[in-house]
Amino acid sequence: MNARDEIHAQIVGGLAGAKFPIMSPEDLLAAFPEGANTTCKAGDLEVSAGEAVKLLKASDFPFNDKKQVADIIVERTGL
Repeated sequence: MNARDEIHAQIVGGLAGAKFPIMSPEDLLAAFPEGANTTCKAGDLEVSAGEAVKLLKASDFPFNDKKQVADIIVERTGL
């Protein structure tokens, strides 16, 4: 599994208990197990939820499922 796929899978897994739709960056951070400190790692690459949410735009919301969140985050991080 490459780094992109690994980070994507970890984001999806981290949002396993989230209730959708997620309407705001604050709600998204609250949906992760450790909030902004939730970190996904693949090799030497680390992405925290706090860093990732800064890459989102108001127009990205609402998120309707965890795959949609992961797709946008990995795209915006350039993975």
